Amino acid sequence: MPRVHQHVRPVHVPEIRKGDTVVVLSGKDAGKRGTVERVIRRTASLTGQRSQYRRTTPKSGVSVVVNDINVAKRHTKPRQTQGRTDRTPKIQQGGILDIAQPFDISKVMLICPNCKEATRIRHNVLDDGKRVRVCTNCAKAIEVSA
Repeated sequence: MPRVHQHVRPVHVPEIRKGDTVVVLSGKDAGKRGTVERVIRRTASLTGQRSQYRRTTPKSGVSVVVNDINVAKRHTKPRQTQGRTDRTPKIQQGGILDIAQPFDISKVMLICPNCKEATRIRHNVLDDGKRVRVCTNCAKAIEVSA
């Protein structure tokens, strides 16, 4: 017997995206604001017989890198790299680099670009079927800034 009704799953709209302004909730940088540089999604493997298959968990394992927040120092040695021509080797400069490290997405909260407050996110479906993020404080749609 053929299936008449087929359930359509809605597309997951991430709460925090690249280019969003966020505030840090906990840790040494609590209260600081910054722009999300990138979102890192990690995969978790299933246990048991199907351990060879991998799936992405909805929230756990998702982390963000925010500009100039959670910065670590990286010491690098000067190295010779291959230049454009073999006659002139290019030397990579050594020194101490400041690199922003990723931290868990649960430690940041989105700042609404309209009301400039930290807010939770609702999702609304528009008339054309498109899903948008909506601020819970001012009820305005949050545009994609990246």
